Amino acid sequence: MARRNPPAGLAFLFIAAIARPLLTLLTKRDWRGRENVPRTGGALIVANHYSFFDPMAVGHYVVAARRTPRFTAKAGVFKHPLLGKLFRAAGQIPVQRGTRDAVKALLAAQDAVKRGEVVVFYPEGTMTKDPDLWPMEGRTGAARIALRTGVPVIPVAQWGAQEVLAPYSTKFHFFPRKTLKVVAGPPLDLSPWAERKDRAAEQEVTDLIMDEITKMLEGLRGEKAPEVRFVPPPKEEESTPAAGVAE
Repeated sequence: MARRNPPAGLAFLFIAAIARPLLTLLTKRDWRGRENVPRTGGALIVANHYSFFDPMAVGHYVVAARRTPRFTAKAGVFKHPLLGKLFRAAGQIPVQRGTRDAVKALLAAQDAVKRGEVVVFYPEGTMTKDPDLWPMEGRTGAARIALRTGVPVIPVAQWGAQEVLAPYSTKFHFFPRKTLKVVAGPPLDLSPWAERKDRAAEQEVTDLIMDEITKMLEGLRGEKAPEVRFVPPPKEEESTPAAGVAE
Protein backbone atom coordinates (compact mmCIF):
# COMPACT_ATOMS: atom_id res chain seq x y z
CA MET A 1 0.00 0.00 0.00
CA ALA A 2 1.28 3.47 -0.85
CA ARG A 3 2.27 5.75 1.99
CA ARG A 4 0.21 8.91 2.36
CA ASN A 5 3.41 10.95 2.43
CA PRO A 6 6.66 8.93 2.23
CA PRO A 7 9.59 10.18 4.33
CA ALA A 8 12.11 12.43 2.63
CA GLY A 9 15.15 10.35 3.61
CA LEU A 10 18.43 11.47 5.15
CA ALA A 11 20.15 12.26 1.85
CA PHE A 12 17.38 14.59 0.73
CA LEU A 13 17.22 16.24 4.14
CA PHE A 14 20.98 16.84 3.92
CA ILE A 15 20.61 18.53 0.51
CA ALA A 16 17.67 20.62 1.73
CA ALA A 17 19.53 21.68 4.86
CA ILE A 18 22.23 23.23 2.66
CA ALA A 19 20.14 24.54 -0.25
CA ARG A 20 17.17 26.11 1.53
CA PRO A 21 19.10 28.61 3.69
CA LEU A 22 21.29 29.59 0.74
CA LEU A 23 18.30 30.18 -1.54
CA THR A 24 16.54 32.15 1.18
CA LEU A 25 19.62 34.32 1.60
CA LEU A 26 20.48 34.79 -2.09
CA THR A 27 17.06 35.13 -3.74
CA LYS A 28 13.65 36.67 -3.22
CA ARG A 29 10.48 34.65 -3.77
CA ASP A 30 7.12 35.34 -5.36
CA TRP A 31 5.25 32.12 -4.67
CA ARG A 32 1.63 31.53 -5.51
CA GLY A 33 -0.73 28.55 -5.45
CA ARG A 34 1.10 26.33 -2.97
CA GLU A 35 -2.30 25.16 -1.75
CA ASN A 36 -2.65 23.35 -5.10
CA VAL A 37 0.24 20.99 -4.30
CA PRO A 38 -1.38 17.91 -2.71
CA ARG A 39 -0.36 17.52 0.93
CA THR A 40 -0.44 13.74 0.71
CA GLY A 41 -0.32 11.03 -1.93
CA GLY A 42 1.35 10.69 -5.30
CA ALA A 43 1.35 13.56 -7.78
CA LEU A 44 3.07 14.78 -10.93
CA ILE A 45 4.33 18.35 -11.06
CA VAL A 46 4.87 19.51 -14.64
CA ALA A 47 6.89 22.70 -15.12
CA ASN A 48 8.60 24.81 -17.78
CA HIS A 49 12.40 24.60 -18.02
CA TYR A 50 14.58 27.48 -19.24
CA SER A 51 17.69 27.68 -17.00
CA PHE A 52 20.04 25.27 -15.26
CA PHE A 53 19.04 27.08 -12.06
CA ASP A 54 15.27 26.73 -12.33
CA PRO A 55 15.17 23.23 -10.73
CA MET A 56 16.39 24.94 -7.56
CA ALA A 57 13.41 27.29 -7.69
CA VAL A 58 10.90 24.49 -8.20
CA GLY A 59 12.55 22.27 -5.58
CA HIS A 60 12.51 25.07 -3.00
CA TYR A 61 8.85 25.76 -3.76
CA VAL A 62 7.79 22.11 -3.44
CA VAL A 63 9.68 21.68 -0.17
CA ALA A 64 7.99 24.82 1.14
CA ALA A 65 4.68 23.13 0.24
CA ARG A 66 5.77 20.34 2.63
CA ARG A 67 6.43 17.73 -0.03
CA THR A 68 9.64 16.04 -1.17
CA PRO A 69 10.33 16.52 -4.89
CA ARG A 70 11.81 13.63 -6.86
CA PHE A 71 13.28 14.96 -10.11
CA THR A 72 14.00 13.08 -13.31
CA ALA A 73 17.62 14.02 -14.08
CA LYS A 74 20.09 13.46 -16.91
CA ALA A 75 22.02 10.25 -16.27
CA GLY A 76 25.38 12.03 -16.62
CA VAL A 77 24.76 13.82 -13.33
CA PHE A 78 24.77 10.47 -11.56
CA LYS A 79 28.25 9.60 -12.87
CA HIS A 80 29.88 12.12 -10.53
CA PRO A 81 31.52 10.05 -7.76
CA LEU A 82 30.05 12.10 -4.91
CA LEU A 83 26.99 13.89 -6.28
CA GLY A 84 25.80 10.80 -8.13
CA LYS A 85 25.64 8.76 -4.95
CA LEU A 86 23.99 11.63 -3.09
CA PHE A 87 21.33 12.16 -5.76
CA ARG A 88 20.53 8.45 -5.94
CA ALA A 89 20.28 8.25 -2.17
CA ALA A 90 17.96 11.28 -2.28
CA GLY A 91 15.56 9.41 -4.55
CA GLN A 92 16.25 11.31 -7.78
CA ILE A 93 15.61 9.42 -11.02
CA PRO A 94 18.33 9.05 -13.70
CA VAL A 95 17.32 9.32 -17.35
CA GLN A 96 19.28 7.70 -20.19
CA ARG A 97 17.93 10.05 -22.82
CA GLY A 98 18.04 9.06 -26.45
CA THR A 99 18.37 5.36 -25.59
CA ARG A 100 16.07 2.40 -25.07
CA ASP A 101 16.79 2.70 -21.35
CA ALA A 102 14.83 5.97 -21.19
CA VAL A 103 11.72 3.90 -20.53
CA LYS A 104 13.29 2.79 -17.22
CA ALA A 105 12.99 6.35 -15.94
CA LEU A 106 9.31 6.40 -16.88
CA LEU A 107 8.75 3.18 -14.98
CA ALA A 108 10.72 4.47 -11.98
CA ALA A 109 8.70 7.69 -11.95
CA GLN A 110 5.48 5.72 -12.29
CA ASP A 111 6.43 3.51 -9.35
CA ALA A 112 7.33 6.60 -7.32
CA VAL A 113 3.94 8.27 -7.71
CA LYS A 114 2.24 4.96 -6.91
CA ARG A 115 4.22 4.94 -3.65
CA GLY A 116 2.84 8.38 -2.84
CA GLU A 117 5.81 10.47 -4.01
CA VAL A 118 5.75 13.82 -5.82
CA VAL A 119 7.71 13.61 -9.10
CA VAL A 120 8.74 16.76 -10.97
CA PHE A 121 8.66 16.46 -14.76
CA TYR A 122 9.84 18.89 -17.39
CA PRO A 123 7.48 17.81 -20.18
CA GLU A 124 9.59 19.54 -22.84
CA GLY A 125 12.25 16.91 -22.08
CA THR A 126 15.03 19.50 -22.04
CA MET A 127 15.63 23.21 -21.59
CA THR A 128 13.53 25.22 -24.03
CA LYS A 129 15.10 26.21 -27.33
CA ASP A 130 12.56 28.97 -27.87
CA PRO A 131 14.60 32.19 -28.34
CA ASP A 132 12.33 34.06 -25.91
CA LEU A 133 12.27 31.18 -23.39
CA TRP A 134 8.61 30.29 -23.88
CA PRO A 135 7.65 26.61 -23.43
CA MET A 136 8.15 24.59 -26.57
CA GLU A 137 6.47 21.41 -27.81
CA GLY A 138 6.03 18.82 -25.06
CA ARG A 139 6.83 15.14 -24.90
CA THR A 140 4.37 12.55 -23.73
CA GLY A 141 6.12 10.95 -20.74
CA ALA A 142 4.20 12.80 -18.01
CA ALA A 143 0.88 12.27 -19.78
CA ARG A 144 1.61 8.57 -20.12
CA ILE A 145 2.18 8.21 -16.38
CA ALA A 146 -0.87 10.32 -15.53
CA LEU A 147 -3.17 8.18 -17.69
CA ARG A 148 -1.81 4.95 -16.21
CA THR A 149 -1.87 5.96 -12.56
CA GLY A 150 -4.64 8.53 -12.20
CA VAL A 151 -2.52 10.71 -9.90
CA PRO A 152 -3.10 14.50 -9.90
CA VAL A 153 -1.15 16.50 -12.48
CA ILE A 154 -0.19 19.93 -11.11
CA PRO A 155 0.90 22.51 -13.72
CA VAL A 156 3.65 24.87 -12.55
CA ALA A 157 4.96 27.97 -14.28
CA GLN A 158 8.16 29.69 -13.15
CA TRP A 159 10.18 32.73 -14.14
CA GLY A 160 13.21 34.65 -12.90
CA ALA A 161 15.85 31.93 -12.67
CA GLN A 162 17.33 33.11 -15.97
CA GLU A 163 18.37 36.34 -14.22
CA VAL A 164 20.46 34.29 -11.79
CA LEU A 165 21.83 31.94 -14.43
CA ALA A 166 21.23 32.68 -18.10
CA PRO A 167 20.38 29.75 -20.39
CA TYR A 168 23.42 27.55 -21.06
CA SER A 169 25.57 29.83 -18.88
CA THR A 170 27.70 28.80 -15.90
CA LYS A 171 28.12 32.34 -14.54
CA PHE A 172 25.85 33.19 -11.60
CA HIS A 173 24.42 36.66 -10.94
CA PHE A 174 22.93 36.62 -7.45
CA PHE A 175 23.25 40.34 -6.66
CA PRO A 176 21.23 42.40 -6.58
CA ARG A 177 18.94 39.65 -5.34
CA LYS A 178 16.64 38.27 -8.02
CA THR A 179 13.01 37.26 -7.54
CA LEU A 180 12.10 33.67 -8.38
CA LYS A 181 8.44 33.51 -9.39
CA VAL A 182 6.66 30.17 -9.12
CA VAL A 183 2.94 29.49 -9.41
CA ALA A 184 1.09 26.17 -9.20
CA GLY A 185 -2.34 25.75 -10.73
CA PRO A 186 -5.09 23.37 -9.61
CA PRO A 187 -4.91 19.74 -10.78
CA LEU A 188 -5.71 19.36 -14.45
CA ASP A 189 -9.06 17.81 -15.33
CA LEU A 190 -8.13 14.64 -17.17
CA SER A 191 -11.58 13.04 -16.91
CA PRO A 192 -12.17 13.17 -20.70
CA TRP A 193 -9.27 10.72 -21.07
CA ALA A 194 -10.03 8.57 -18.00
CA GLU A 195 -10.56 5.35 -19.95
CA ARG A 196 -7.86 5.92 -22.57
CA LYS A 197 -4.18 4.99 -22.71
CA ASP A 198 -3.54 5.31 -26.45
CA ARG A 199 -0.93 7.49 -28.10
CA ALA A 200 -3.49 10.01 -29.29
CA ALA A 201 -4.73 10.48 -25.72
CA GLU A 202 -1.15 10.92 -24.48
CA GLN A 203 -0.56 13.65 -27.06
CA GLU A 204 -3.83 15.40 -26.26
CA VAL A 205 -3.03 15.43 -22.53
CA THR A 206 0.50 16.66 -23.30
CA ASP A 207 -0.95 19.53 -25.32
CA LEU A 208 -3.26 20.37 -22.42
CA ILE A 209 -0.29 20.38 -20.02
CA MET A 210 1.76 22.69 -22.23
CA ASP A 211 -1.19 25.01 -22.85
CA GLU A 212 -1.83 25.41 -19.12
CA ILE A 213 1.83 26.00 -18.25
CA THR A 214 2.09 28.58 -21.04
CA LYS A 215 -1.07 30.38 -19.92
CA MET A 216 0.20 30.65 -16.36
CA LEU A 217 3.62 31.80 -17.56
CA GLU A 218 1.95 34.58 -19.53
CA GLY A 219 0.54 35.79 -16.23
CA LEU A 220 3.93 35.72 -14.53
CA ARG A 221 5.69 37.49 -17.39
CA GLY A 222 2.88 39.91 -18.26
CA GLU A 223 3.36 39.01 -21.91
CA LYS A 224 1.60 37.01 -24.60
CA ALA A 225 3.24 33.79 -25.76
CA PRO A 226 3.68 33.10 -29.49
CA GLU A 227 0.61 31.61 -31.14
CA VAL A 228 2.67 28.72 -32.51
CA ARG A 229 4.74 26.75 -30.01
CA PHE A 230 8.42 26.28 -30.88
CA VAL A 231 9.34 22.82 -32.20
CA PRO A 232 13.00 21.80 -31.65
CA PRO A 233 14.97 20.06 -34.40
CA PRO A 234 14.45 16.27 -34.38
CA LYS A 235 16.68 14.13 -32.16
CA GLU A 236 18.45 17.14 -30.68
CA GLU A 237 20.09 16.22 -27.38
CA GLU A 238 20.75 18.58 -24.53
CA SER A 239 22.85 18.52 -21.36
CA THR A 240 20.72 19.56 -18.41
CA PRO A 241 20.87 18.83 -14.70
CA ALA A 242 17.21 18.07 -14.30
CA ALA A 243 15.37 17.42 -17.52
CA GLY A 244 12.09 15.63 -17.95
CA VAL A 245 12.00 12.16 -19.41
CA ALA A 246 12.73 12.08 -23.11
CA GLU A 247 11.24 9.41 -25.28
